[in-house]
Amino acid sequence: MDEDTQRHGTIGITTYAAKALGDVVFVELPALDLEVSAGDAIGAVESVKSASDILSPISGRVVERNELLEEKPGTINRGPEAEGWIARIEVGEGVVGEVEGLMGEEEYRKFTEEE
Repeated sequence: MDEDTQRHGTIGITTYAAKALGDVVFVELPALDLEVSAGDAIGAVESVKSASDILSPISGRVVERNELLEEKPGTINRGPEAEGWIARIEVGEGVVGEVEGLMGEEEYRKFTEEE
């Protein structure tokens, strides 16, 4: 989550997921102002290998989407945790438990090593 406000977060895929997908050829972005719950599909990423839904990790409202991905979906492969972000979400009220349940960077690294 954005540490400046604690009310906004960025949704995207990890470098690990981008490598597993292969070359991304299409990204379906969420609608602006879309209200989502944790686990809801908010879009999709299609690659030469497969298609995957993008799931929101927390509840809130989509306030920004990365329009660049519509024209240059491969941006996800070049910088999935930077310029390849998918959407920004305003975190809903009372979702502290959802946020606390998310994996941290080290936890995720260990999780992917077990895969």
